[in-house]
Amino acid sequence: MRILIWHGYLLGGTGSNVYTRALARAWSMSGHDVVVLCQEPNPQDYDLGTARVVRPALTGPLPVFVLDRYANARPQLLPEMSQPDRDLFVEENAAAVRAEGPADLLLVNHVLLGAAVGLASGLPFVVKAHGSELEFAIRGDAGLAAWASECLDQAQAVLAGSEHIVSVLEDVVGPTSAPVHVVPPGVDVDDLVPQEREAALAALVVQCLEDPANPGGADQRRPDEGNADRLQEFLAGPGRTVLYVGKLSDEKGVSLLIEALRTVDARAVIVGFGPARAELEAAAGDRALFTGALEHRHLAHLWALADVSVTPSVFPEAFGMVAAEAASCGSLPLVARHSGLAEIAEALEREYPPELASLCSFERGSATDLATKLGALLELSPEQTARASAAARRTVLKHWSWQGIGDRILAVGILPG
Repeated sequence: MRILIWHGYLLGGTGSNVYTRALARAWSMSGHDVVVLCQEPNPQDYDLGTARVVRPALTGPLPVFVLDRYANARPQLLPEMSQPDRDLFVEENAAAVRAEGPADLLLVNHVLLGAAVGLASGLPFVVKAHGSELEFAIRGDAGLAAWASECLDQAQAVLAGSEHIVSVLEDVVGPTSAPVHVVPPGVDVDDLVPQEREAALAALVVQCLEDPANPGGADQRRPDEGNADRLQEFLAGPGRTVLYVGKLSDEKGVSLLIEALRTVDARAVIVGFGPARAELEAAAGDRALFTGALEHRHLAHLWALADVSVTPSVFPEAFGMVAAEAASCGSLPLVARHSGLAEIAEALEREYPPELASLCSFERGSATDLATKLGALLELSPEQTARASAAARRTVLKHWSWQGIGDRILAVGILPG
């Protein structure tokens, strides 16, 4: 089967980037002929199985939902782009898609501009709504909402990662005539596994030693220099470890975690990049180690070292991928209870021992409740911790393996013929 995945961005760092490369790998390893169309300048740095990468040429700016630095593109917020620039982006990408067709399946990421690219390509297409475009770009913009609605009505199907995103889609864009299917993102359950602490720390150090030079953190999408020594020293010896992985911005709620740590006996590793890093690092002091952006080759070992992994976002989340990935490694997830994160918590609660189920989530925006739940998790006995960890891993295997998610997408009746 020939499958095209259109993704307008990179292959590392953020949720939709990871989603794209993981799905491409899962499908290609199942024997499908997969092509990924994206703006990644270094696809050789990522494991895509046998999938091939095509980089469409861009004459104008790259439409984004949150401004970040791109070494090889000129980003501009989608609502601020002129219509001629939007149309140019769509046509250049649609032309690249047409050049790779025909296909049994064209999956396009993001309601905009993915659905617009799919429609302009002339090929039957399926849209994966990620949520960021809905909340950060389309919400409140009547023109973008109308354009999104027009394009979605021509899709074969729309994929939403959670029931939350289904409701957001209808709220922001309105009802669509295309069928909407809830299919969550997936987890690489073969690479993200529980590990013994000593082996995990040694493997993490090895991965950090292989990082490219990044003097002064000039490239925020790469790890900080010196992480091998810094992490080895910070994580050496006894002590409980809390982990955050994600964007360092106000809506992600990292400040809540830093406040909670003032009353909890634990050290924290904070992974990610974003505009709030300097402020957060100053507030955390020596209780937390900031690493910059890390990839899954690092995180596979770092999650295994974390007693608890916290997702404290105060902004609606489509799903909560990092919480599921932490669970796959046996690290106990603790998520803010709202939007797609609540669906993660509910799935975990069904597998947890009943007396521990309340420790999967905390009240949105409450540093006090976060500190209470975090403290309770860190005070569990070794036996209780082992039972909860096994339940977390079991939840992921049951619901969120990439192989199973890829099969679900292909099985929802979206393929022609």
